[in-house]
Amino acid sequence: MSDLPPLDRICPRKLQAEPLDDPAAELGRLSHYDRPYTTLKRERLSKRPSRPGRTQVTANEIIAELTPLATERSKKSWMSNGAREPCIGVKVEDMKKILKRAKGDYPLALELYSTGIADMQYLAGYITDEAKMTPKDLQEWIEAANGQWVAEFMVPWVAAETPHGREIALNWIESSDETICTAGWQTYSSLTAIKPDADLDLGEIERLLERVALSIHQRPNRVKLAMNSFVIAIGCYVVPLHALAVEVADGIGKIAVEPKGACNIPFAPDQIKQVTARRAIGKKRKTAKC
Repeated sequence: MSDLPPLDRICPRKLQAEPLDDPAAELGRLSHYDRPYTTLKRERLSKRPSRPGRTQVTANEIIAELTPLATERSKKSWMSNGAREPCIGVKVEDMKKILKRAKGDYPLALELYSTGIADMQYLAGYITDEAKMTPKDLQEWIEAANGQWVAEFMVPWVAAETPHGREIALNWIESSDETICTAGWQTYSSLTAIKPDADLDLGEIERLLERVALSIHQRPNRVKLAMNSFVIAIGCYVVPLHALAVEVADGIGKIAVEPKGACNIPFAPDQIKQVTARRAIGKKRKTAKC
């Protein structure tokens, strides 16, 4: 387990993307969580090939297996973080018991995600094969995400580990939808945590840091949180830009949210100092996922 902090303190564990034909028509004036869930159409799901040496399992079988393990307390946590029905209420530790049989099963991940069940969407992110995830898959996942834990954590973690991570992040950052924009910043943060500094576009990251410094206090709550996490990630993981990230973090100062108490935003300078004190600046993560 890495000794670095998660990308922010509310981790649920404790393109170019293909553009929409008409983003305004697709999103309308509704927030992400108010939009009705649309079932993802996957004709190929019924033709999933079996995997050698592994018993094939279906989404319905997984749901049936995990449902008895659900708890009211867990479901309450899911719902308080933006999930809506359907939601079973399964703990992450119980989800992970499925991975020995299903890890890397890309069609199964798509099938689970298409159920719209919040915790099953989260499990789908653990199961999928990131190398097979397409920009279209990722766009569908973020648009159909049920709750903050899926949209702001698991989907960005998955996106960052695909071959399309950077393009996806930049595309989502430009979205006028709060949740999709937040996912873009979280995706880029995850990229910096797992990719060698030599593989990062440092000039692009500098410009993004400047953008955060100029605009963070005017952004919606969830975007503020993600931008703040981005500054922390750069300060902790990207050695050539550590000093700049510290400067930006100091300049930002404390971040106000509305309504008061709506989000718990860690103080970026303190977060970076803690990692500096452990002499862990630049230590990368093996995976973006918690």
